[in-house]
Amino acid sequence: MAIHPTLTAITDRIAERSRDSRDAYLKKITNAVEDGPRRAHLSCSGQAHAYAGAGVDQAKLATDRAPNIGIVTAYNDMLSAHAPFATYPDLIKQVAREQGATAQVAGGVPAMCDGVTQGETGMEMSLFSRDVIAMAAAVAMSHNTFDAALYLGVCDKIVPGLIIAAASFGHIPTVFLPAGPMTSGITNDEKAETRKRFATGDATREELMASEMAAYHGPGTCTFYGTANTNQMLMEFMGLHLPGTSFVTPGTPLRDALTAEGTRRVLEIAHGTDQFTPVGHVLDEKAFVNGLVGLMATGGSTNLVLHLPAMARAAGIILTLEDFADISALVPLMARVYPNGLADVNHFHAAGGLGYMIGNLLEEGLLHPDATTNAGDLTAYAQEAKLDGDRVRWEPAPRESLNDKILRPASDPFQKTGGLSQLSGNLGQGVIKISAVDPERHVIEAPARIFHDQESVKTAFKAGELTGDIIFVVRFQGPRANGMPELHGLTPILSVLQGRGQQVALVTDGRMSGASGKVPAAIHVAPEAADGGPIARIRDGDIVRLDATNGTLEVLTDGATDRPAVQVDLSGNADGCGRELFETFRRAARPATEGATSIF
Repeated sequence: MAIHPTLTAITDRIAERSRDSRDAYLKKITNAVEDGPRRAHLSCSGQAHAYAGAGVDQAKLATDRAPNIGIVTAYNDMLSAHAPFATYPDLIKQVAREQGATAQVAGGVPAMCDGVTQGETGMEMSLFSRDVIAMAAAVAMSHNTFDAALYLGVCDKIVPGLIIAAASFGHIPTVFLPAGPMTSGITNDEKAETRKRFATGDATREELMASEMAAYHGPGTCTFYGTANTNQMLMEFMGLHLPGTSFVTPGTPLRDALTAEGTRRVLEIAHGTDQFTPVGHVLDEKAFVNGLVGLMATGGSTNLVLHLPAMARAAGIILTLEDFADISALVPLMARVYPNGLADVNHFHAAGGLGYMIGNLLEEGLLHPDATTNAGDLTAYAQEAKLDGDRVRWEPAPRESLNDKILRPASDPFQKTGGLSQLSGNLGQGVIKISAVDPERHVIEAPARIFHDQESVKTAFKAGELTGDIIFVVRFQGPRANGMPELHGLTPILSVLQGRGQQVALVTDGRMSGASGKVPAAIHVAPEAADGGPIARIRDGDIVRLDATNGTLEVLTDGATDRPAVQVDLSGNADGCGRELFETFRRAARPATEGATSIF
């Protein structure tokens, strides 16, 4: 089927907007490619230093011109999603040797867990950890001794940070290797219900702990469709994984076989081969548009509205909220995965998963089939991976959903438009995830109640003050104010109030988790309060209207936006738990509409 003309128009618009910056980026790649692999240009002393720790591979590195793979890993054993990476380097090295090549761990990057830091001081460093990860990965690759790269990362800020780094070394062929989701525990709905009961005092802490442990019980990503699993979807839609890789559970023969296959594939596309594919050529306008389509079709995490512009800018491509909004209006919601439904990602994968979805979207003309990928073009991703002995065999993914309560075709979707909507009005610009929100709650008009942190909301809730219809305005939570932490701790409270029949919504210049659910939330509002944005001018009792149907966010009280902006003392965000090290990031952060990044 021909590509939908609107998708073509959006892609052309992005390409035209990005022409100068993309041309400069591609010129940089071309110059690096023409210069050849840097390992060949190192001094003898430099090479000796680089190979001294390589053990049995030392002689081959010194005398051969066979490709050398740089491994950048986010391994640590505190994060369930990254613990499986402990065994990857040895497997990669073994497979590389079998292919006559070599591999070295170039370096590690930090990987923090937003689930651990939710509501804690450390969450104020979470978003900027993306920029730290990008820089740390760049340090790892800066030794310039690699002909190809494998990036091992999964979670919220890790994959975006690694993409930014990979784009900075855009002349190097690169494959991303995931670890996969943990096996299913108790249902996410059961977990959420226990959290709400705890918030109202109807469940004990022991009951809450037992519920959480039953949900998060082993290695792999959390099974709900939050940011980590949205990242994995994105890598497949953008062609940076191998097909069918994203949602295979850790510790299985297929998982190991896919890791081995990723190693073989990166050697096939390395410098000097007839399939040479620099990652900067994969990270083009079509890839980012395909990623946006995947985000909307799956109802993915709102955090990607921050990450994708930053990732794209690293490759010389400029994305705007208009692009998100227009693709959301074009692409139907095809999946219901928690918090947008009851199923988890393992159920989604079993129902046909990404292979089915990509195949169907290609048939509908809603993806660019000719996008350059690590597996050739995007049509290869309409396949699923099967184990054949100890090797991977790819075969066509199902062409019909195996469970239409989880996964539907674009012709019969759960919603006619995607999971995210842009909001704009006299309070600025923001976004809302509507895939889990009941249509009856797409428009909320109510008096504002102003808070400057989520703890104050919890205090007011416990005091019984939150009665009637309320639009909660939680401000001074943007990147310049305190690093833009997620406000996931508000979800149980808002859900309880909504369950009592109150009309409630959230307006904030902060973030909500990719797991945020059924309460309408206007997030990432820019300009942020710390920059004197309109959100800093409203007061308790002002009438605010959040209209996801028409894409507007407005204060209706006369004269509200003409008041002086409220200023608050933000010195309490400046230090403790390492926050003093991030002052430069807060000061330099771009607005949320531009990715909230501080490095370009």
